[in-house]
Amino acid sequence: MKERTRVIHPQEVRLPPDNRPLVQPIYQSVKFEMDRIDEALRGLRGERPGFFYTRSSNPTNRQLELLVADMQRREDSIVSGSGVAAVSTALLSLCKAGDHILCFVETYGPTRVMIRHLLAKFGVEYTMLSIEDDAGIERVLAERPTRLVFFESPTNPVTKIADIERLTGAARAHGALTLMDNTFAGFHNHGQYDVDLFVHSLTKYASGHGDVMGGAIIGSSDLVKSIRPDASTLGPVLDPHAAFLMLRGLKTYYLRYEAQAAAALRIAAWLEAHPDVSTVRYPGLPSHPRHALARKQMREFGTIVTFDLKGGLEEARIFTESLELFAITASLGSVDSLVMPPQFMQPREFTPEQRAASLVTPATVRLSIGAEDPDDLIADLGQALRKMREPAS
Repeated sequence: MKERTRVIHPQEVRLPPDNRPLVQPIYQSVKFEMDRIDEALRGLRGERPGFFYTRSSNPTNRQLELLVADMQRREDSIVSGSGVAAVSTALLSLCKAGDHILCFVETYGPTRVMIRHLLAKFGVEYTMLSIEDDAGIERVLAERPTRLVFFESPTNPVTKIADIERLTGAARAHGALTLMDNTFAGFHNHGQYDVDLFVHSLTKYASGHGDVMGGAIIGSSDLVKSIRPDASTLGPVLDPHAAFLMLRGLKTYYLRYEAQAAAALRIAAWLEAHPDVSTVRYPGLPSHPRHALARKQMREFGTIVTFDLKGGLEEARIFTESLELFAITASLGSVDSLVMPPQFMQPREFTPEQRAASLVTPATVRLSIGAEDPDDLIADLGQALRKMREPAS
């Protein structure tokens, strides 16, 4: 074998059957081969285990799919290159022209855009309510055939809580599927409820370090199997190296989530007592309108604390820019604490009624609490609030 050939076809290293790596390897390969054509065709038809092309499946990605499905108490999942890719793949696969979606004002912005603009171009209709309008939810489902109910809990950004049992019961009674964006709550919450499909942004708590993007669609084997061919065709592929980093990150998932949620509860209580804060929205506080429901549905209350300052847009700007330990940026769930000022969260496409229901004001600030010492975070919040009240020089 000549040199140019040998570097492309090197000697293969195989582990003995009783000799396994403690950490699963990264299968950084687009293509997988089989020795016989008939066996490859059987694999493509799903008649035997194996892999052929990473756009459809990959061993590293499959390891992640099985893990997040198990964490969410479901049978199977499909991972994707981002959380938005998971949402769009699920919506495009499940809906067709003439279908109706029930969605909510308190929904992640790109998801609203997908439902209200992208799907609308293909003849999918929608009704938008508030997630707390339980009577309205039951009325819409009773009055109009609905394909899908898409919701979040806690909601982004003001942490409203859906009555999941009531919502899923009403959807089931009227033949609608439920699709829940469970990113804020995490994989260990809400699996006990009759939700047909969950979507997650793996960018957040799965990775935990803000250095990799991904998404997941999680549900029963039958429902996930029905979506998988469309996912392969649409091609929202997660890179195997990103899947490996998420598998590594998930080893510390519970340690991170529990510690960050405990810090968030402490910080929320501190903010609630501060004279420069008018309202704090955190499901773990007894003052939250649906605290009892959150306590029933969740193990912890999340890492997101949203609050309104006593002031307006300018005060919020000074406060945000004065923070030293909170990065002014998007996303959540990482070990770094983050802050979203109101300038980043204004729902500009809403009607006045929808804007009022969203509870996002010119003084609304969203914190994602990281893994720093809570004493340091509280001290940082305190100095930023003091600077907000200092007279202009």
